[in-house]
Amino acid sequence: MDASAIRIAPSILSADFARLGEEVRAIEAAGADLVHFDVMDNHYVPNLTIGPLVCEAIRPHVTLPIDVHLMVEPVDALIPLFARAGANIITFHPEASRHVDRTLGLIREHGCKAGLVLNPATPLALLDHVLDRLDLVLLMSVNPGFGGQAFIPSTLDKIRALRRRLDAFEVGSGRRIWLEVDGGVKADNIGAIRQAGADTFVAGSAVFGAPDSDRGYRTAIGQLRARAIE
Repeated sequence: MDASAIRIAPSILSADFARLGEEVRAIEAAGADLVHFDVMDNHYVPNLTIGPLVCEAIRPHVTLPIDVHLMVEPVDALIPLFARAGANIITFHPEASRHVDRTLGLIREHGCKAGLVLNPATPLALLDHVLDRLDLVLLMSVNPGFGGQAFIPSTLDKIRALRRRLDAFEVGSGRRIWLEVDGGVKADNIGAIRQAGADTFVAGSAVFGAPDSDRGYRTAIGQLRARAIE
């Protein structure tokens, strides 16, 4: 498979927050394609993480696109804040928006790529009337809220079904939508996830759990990329 079609997005949820600027510089030097930025509000999910000020703080430290995943409810008020803070991609859960189409439009109006996030039990049918508004779909392969969870195996079938939908849309529209997967992505399963149809991979502990922030991160990201295309 073409390695250029593989995107590795380390999630800073697993990074050392005491030295976050150094951490994002390290993953860029190690060959990451995106910085994945998990925002949790202790309302939509049972955890509380980081907000626009942290996004703004890391923006000068990295030239990679910042991929902001909003696990918050409601979402609309935060979108302009993250766009101004330097986000390049903003995704949200359809259950957290009263008007999904309007929220997608708001993201694009602020100059960011827009995507929807589907939880393990969220049906793919929710995408039917908004594919033309999407730049990516993020499939959760764990229930959102905490890092370090194990990949849910049934997600592979869901990835295959989504890949068929996205490929059919591409044939009709000429526009390719990314298929991102987040949750329990490791070197020992990324190949199967890729074969099922994903092209963008969020990895937290699989990257930041490496022994150091130089050779360790480079080795971890290189291993993920190599295993994805075997």
